[in-house]
Amino acid sequence: MEDARRSSANQADQALARLGYKGELPRHLSMLSVLGLSFAIMAVPFGLSTTLYITLTNGQAVTVLYGWILVSLISLCIAASLAEICAVFPTAGGVYYWSAQVSSPRWAPLVSFVDGWLTLVGNWTVTLSINFSGAQLILSAISIFNDDFVANEWQTVLCFWAVMLVCAAVNAFGSRYLDLINKVCIFWTAASVLIIIVTLLVTADRRRSAEFVFSHYDPSASGWPSGFSFFIGLLQAGYTLTGYGMVAAMCEEVQNPEREVPRAIVLSVVAAGVTGVLYLIPILFVLPDVAMLLDVANSQPIGLLFKTVTGSAAGGFGLLFLILGILMFAGIGALTAASRCTYAFARDGAIPGYKLWRHVNTRLDMPLWALGLSTAVDCLLGCIYFGSSAAFNSFTGVATICLSTSYGVPVLVNLVRRRKAVRNSPYPLGRFGVLINVICVVWICFAVVIFCMPYSLPIDASTMNYASVVFAGFATIAVVWYFVYARHNFTGPPVTREDILVSTASMGEESQAPSKEQSKA
Repeated sequence: MEDARRSSANQADQALARLGYKGELPRHLSMLSVLGLSFAIMAVPFGLSTTLYITLTNGQAVTVLYGWILVSLISLCIAASLAEICAVFPTAGGVYYWSAQVSSPRWAPLVSFVDGWLTLVGNWTVTLSINFSGAQLILSAISIFNDDFVANEWQTVLCFWAVMLVCAAVNAFGSRYLDLINKVCIFWTAASVLIIIVTLLVTADRRRSAEFVFSHYDPSASGWPSGFSFFIGLLQAGYTLTGYGMVAAMCEEVQNPEREVPRAIVLSVVAAGVTGVLYLIPILFVLPDVAMLLDVANSQPIGLLFKTVTGSAAGGFGLLFLILGILMFAGIGALTAASRCTYAFARDGAIPGYKLWRHVNTRLDMPLWALGLSTAVDCLLGCIYFGSSAAFNSFTGVATICLSTSYGVPVLVNLVRRRKAVRNSPYPLGRFGVLINVICVVWICFAVVIFCMPYSLPIDASTMNYASVVFAGFATIAVVWYFVYARHNFTGPPVTREDILVSTASMGEESQAPSKEQSKA
């Protein structure tokens, strides 16, 4: 068995070398582990719980349920588009590397540089939004037992920093156990969803009608026009169903990545979509008074919902504890992907101070400095909360915008160039490829606009959605760095010749058939 694994890892490193890189990270992750990581980053029950106030403000039941189903189907198209490209270019650079490969040699450096910064900021801000909302959720647990408790800015930011440091410590000193952590996440999430929905349905004193669950629409709390409010509410599903593409950063830690990672990307979206439906429908049936939930001080009503439905503070906290467990898996997984993305981008000299961030700590088997940079950037961005009580909405918006746009760049370029780069993909979309790619690009263009909007009107300085401001800030850094250094020194990732791509794709197909030694093992 060990010899078979070593042989598989050697083949993967040889394929990576043909794509222009030397394997520096141990290949100890399985497909189930990558699936668990993707599932952890999306963290469906946690993501839906922490953003519930957005859909309750913008339409309630119809937006909650049908918004989720709509975005799940669109996300499946995006995931399939990324999986097709990932199967040809399985490297830690992910969409940044793919953008260079599907572009012409002339435009590859600029396109990959832009997409790399989108990916990097998206990875950082997804991690930020997960852990920041987690900090708010932790503090909301106190209000379950003390109705008068309202966390101030310092308490929230300090709690957020503590969550970030715990996630960083696990990543730094427990990197060898990430495979186990990611697998446990799948079972914890499944068990949590089952326990929560059964408990809520059994203990609820009153239930909503099926008519309410499947057809009630009330956007009056949003201030937006009735029809447009539904689209603003899609931020809940759009934010939750975003992180699946981040796991491409783990390609260099997986055996047979050209097969296992694309499969994990697609399966994680399918699993997330089904999990979301199973979680949301029971919650809608037992949903308490919406006005009461929207009146919660820190916009995290899920703890109050659990307490009200179960009729017990202890019962409410018990269910919230399950969600907080999912938070830790999500925070750890998102920071893992963010650190690998930082490492891969720095490896090609695209970040100021890249010589430090690309270093791999051989004792810990992980890019420690890249982890430190990701953690520090997120901790600094968390300070935005001191000036805006709607900071979390801004974090979710910019994370969704950056990651979605970064996914769209290689898909759009590949589409414009008539999908030549994926002609020999081990994970082909076939005759539906063009249609799936078009759906992907159109949705992303639409999402960029609506996710910059505040989730309710009227607005002031404290309730404004600052997603566009954060996005513009990082864009300024990227533009300045490009003209100061990258324009003359950055050549992008190594662009691979077509004959090598065919060879690599063929190797991927061969690796799907087990050798005699592997069969015996």
